[in-house]
Amino acid sequence: MNNPFIGKHGPLLIAEIGGNHEGDFEFALDLTHQAIDADVDIIKYQIYTGATLVNKKESPNRVEHFKKFELTQNNHVHLAELCIQNGVQYSASIWDESVLEWIDPFLKLYKIGSGDLTAFPLLKKIAEKGKPIILSTGLSSLEDIVGSVKYIRSINPIYDLPEKLAILQCTSLYPNKDTDVNLNVLKTLRKTFEYPIGYSDHTEGTLALRIAFSMGAKILEFHFTNSREGKTFRDHFVSLTEQEVKELIRDIKIINNLHGSDKKKPTEQESSTDHVRSFRRAVYPIRDLSAGETIREEDLIVLRPNHGIDARDTEKIIGLMAKIDINKLSELSWEMFEKSE
Repeated sequence: MNNPFIGKHGPLLIAEIGGNHEGDFEFALDLTHQAIDADVDIIKYQIYTGATLVNKKESPNRVEHFKKFELTQNNHVHLAELCIQNGVQYSASIWDESVLEWIDPFLKLYKIGSGDLTAFPLLKKIAEKGKPIILSTGLSSLEDIVGSVKYIRSINPIYDLPEKLAILQCTSLYPNKDTDVNLNVLKTLRKTFEYPIGYSDHTEGTLALRIAFSMGAKILEFHFTNSREGKTFRDHFVSLTEQEVKELIRDIKIINNLHGSDKKKPTEQESSTDHVRSFRRAVYPIRDLSAGETIREEDLIVLRPNHGIDARDTEKIIGLMAKIDINKLSELSWEMFEKSE
């Protein structure tokens, strides 16, 4: 694959199962099968242990929280093989650098979560692999992002290439308020970087994803679940279901068609239906004109269809003299007129 950031439906679609399995491997399998059926490009998980993610002395409760969401190495290998066997990429946010050795063979690219944008020791280990990186930017200023990109490039100059690094606008709230999504940052990122720019979604519903794509996002990442009903873990409420992903893909195709060409000219259908003539106006005499009469503005009217002399040439007729008698509302031609003496 020459460009790892191009998806089968246009934008690269990443279904983030993340922690929605809540530590239940069978549920993770079920979610994976549904994400495969949704026809996404990548199914993404998170690999960590509570003890290697959070300071257990300072935040023991958070360590226990993350422990509940851990899956084993064998679990992840099984999920990776399941994805690959079904023609979908397996991916994971790696929050523990000790797992890189065994997970790397299953990864075509690395995803850096927003919380690790400034985790330079982890960025160093991943950049040394030289595989494409997708960088989420929640919690960050533009200066933070520039600094992290500069650091990644200093570790491995391969990340000078636009097919090696992509940057996602993201707001790390669950859910985002509409006023915190800031999709206009997509424009800022495009002006600042020569990398593919995308969007990582934490809103309720799919409108933000559709708008982001219409604004040029090349990557769309969203959380994925089987249902939001009866759930308590927050991520389920900013997640899409299989059916919603299919509807998003349908709308992406429609939006692509609506985008169409950037060349402004009559379309083939406009021309073939003769709308260029039938919708536009020509200039016609509003009364019978006699040979020898000098044409005045009040003698003319512009009407559909555009037969004869175009409405844009109305002023050129004013002041000319009729060479022949011309009936009211007749189609005009330049041969009917001559300069008035």
